[in-house]
Amino acid sequence: MISQIVTLVGVLAGALTSFLVTSAAERTRHRRTMATRWDERKLATYIEYAECVKEISSTAKRARQAAEGSDERADYLTRMETAELRRSVLFETLVLLALPAAIEAAHAVNLALWREEIATRNGEGGDAEGELIELMNRYHERARADLGVTSGGPAA
Repeated sequence: MISQIVTLVGVLAGALTSFLVTSAAERTRHRRTMATRWDERKLATYIEYAECVKEISSTAKRARQAAEGSDERADYLTRMETAELRRSVLFETLVLLALPAAIEAAHAVNLALWREEIATRNGEGGDAEGELIELMNRYHERARADLGVTSGGPAA
């Protein structure tokens, strides 16, 4: 009878150990899957935001080059406004997903972009392209750090 109890305790201990190890492995796998999913979403947001910023800047530049009062200029200004609305939504997504350093870098980009948009709407020739490129480089650095990317970038 004692040998049956010892056997039963051994089986229960083995089952419990198996259950605990399997549960821990599943939790680890689930965490890794979720982290990968969020990193993919973050990467997509970082890329979409950068594309939108470039679209706004290039459209603003074209609007400044178009004749004042022309249909072409009005079309570029409309495109710039549409892209600005999209950028605003993307920035809100960035705020939800990114680390504070990346958010700060994106905010600095926003400020420079707004100055460029205001100058464009007012018909001024202000071209903050150099400042925007520098700020975008900083944004890229912070995004890569947030994603854990250690290679690439302007210095590479």
